[in-house]
Amino acid sequence: MLDATLKTQLKGYLERVTQPIQLIATLDDSAAAQEMRQLLTDIAEQSAQVSVSERDEPGVPRPSFAIARPDGSVHLRFAGLPLGHEFTSLVLALLQVGGHPSREAPELLEQVRALPGRYRFTTYFSQSCQSCPDVVQALNLMATLNPRIEHVAIDGAAFQAEVERLGIMAVPAIYLEGEPFGNGRMGLAEILAKLDTGSTARAAEAIKAKEPFDVLVVGGGPAGAAAAIYAARKGIRTGVVAERFGGQVLDTLAIENFISVPHTEGPRLAAALEQHVREYEVDVMNLQRAKSLVAGSDGFELQLEGGAALKARSVVLATGARWRQMNVPGENDYRNKGVAYCPHCDGPLFKGKRVAVIGGGNSGVEAAIDLAGIVAHVTLLEFDAKLRADEVLQRKLRSLPNVRVIVSAQTTEVLGDGQRVTGLSYKERASGDSHRVELEGIFVQIGLLPNTEWLKGTLALSGRGEIETDARGETSLPGVFAAGDCTTVPYKQIVIAMGEGSKAALSAFDHLIRSSAPAQDPARQVA
Repeated sequence: MLDATLKTQLKGYLERVTQPIQLIATLDDSAAAQEMRQLLTDIAEQSAQVSVSERDEPGVPRPSFAIARPDGSVHLRFAGLPLGHEFTSLVLALLQVGGHPSREAPELLEQVRALPGRYRFTTYFSQSCQSCPDVVQALNLMATLNPRIEHVAIDGAAFQAEVERLGIMAVPAIYLEGEPFGNGRMGLAEILAKLDTGSTARAAEAIKAKEPFDVLVVGGGPAGAAAAIYAARKGIRTGVVAERFGGQVLDTLAIENFISVPHTEGPRLAAALEQHVREYEVDVMNLQRAKSLVAGSDGFELQLEGGAALKARSVVLATGARWRQMNVPGENDYRNKGVAYCPHCDGPLFKGKRVAVIGGGNSGVEAAIDLAGIVAHVTLLEFDAKLRADEVLQRKLRSLPNVRVIVSAQTTEVLGDGQRVTGLSYKERASGDSHRVELEGIFVQIGLLPNTEWLKGTLALSGRGEIETDARGETSLPGVFAAGDCTTVPYKQIVIAMGEGSKAALSAFDHLIRSSAPAQDPARQVA
């Protein structure tokens, strides 16, 4: 099941295991069960601490396997094969059940251990989903730390009938005690915030007690991380407020144009960014959304949605951008019920079905190409009179037999039956004629929208809502700088965002030096 390279890597990882691990399989006669049996055998061969057994357990999915300790204190299970992006989740689960410590913040680990009550979680994932491992790994860790927490991670593609019965059309889909708990990427801190309702108030009180910062960075993506590192290296008091550290990079699958790194993936880069920032004396405040920025005589006050506020002598805004929505009737009603924004995550759930892709730029055409290999048919709709993607992508798209391209098409409505998407309506821009397309899924790929609504009236924004900056990254409000996808700087690229973030931090430091420098003696000025 595992090739020689993976076996060697796994053997190296399992050398860190300090206590026995039991792999307990519940199988059937399917080919998938045979593959699972081989996978577990391959794992056990790499460490004397790992044993494999089979047990007929009623009420659990088949084929599946539990990763357990001999004392029965851990309750986590994989249903289906945890390969693709979830192979890392499997390795981490083995290490953590085997006694290897987690790298999560100690205060979060203690919060998990202290949770009262019992929790039974189920997560549905797809092997191609880059958002799913965060959820699976967080809940697996919780099940490892707290014997009152159980977690089953299910490959939706392997249990299609169950996915259809539950009406799941986007992953990761999280259930608690059989009821929907969450959709989309969630890390350990976010899950705990939903379970431990008092944590938000405690975090707000802790934030209120913080001393003013020299530089306060708003945003934890590449621009924000670079700004924080450059500011901290100047030896000044630096803080980062982030709604989710990593930002949009977390939703990026393959990164192949980050100079000196031929290939990486978004979640891996985001983790490296956070690790690098935390190597410095940077106060990172995650899961915090900015509400307003107020200028005062002695600096700035950043007010947060949670009710707390932070003070700073200078500010770097790096709030990034998010997927742009179509803003048509039915879109929000059927979000995660057929309307999706990540073809890599949710594409496998539409195997053999009909879907549409909205947008003819590189992202849209790439999505259509990827989906064409999974679904029955793809209809690509572009508002412009021609596709805007690179010609090499267009040639590939035209070669696919199950793709139809419609240009000069304005999507007017998402249609559904109350439970899920059944189609869409569009209008021909030239003639005004309306048409309906019968389908089961819609993937929206029409660009980005800057996260700057909360700054309207505070500083100058472009007509597109981007923060206007000069060559030094300074905004129309002296002492406030900005960087990355939320600004007017062209070409929204990770490497550019990092450079702009570094520049903004250096400009903020220069501002602090000049604003705090003592006034010169008038006599010397005359001389």
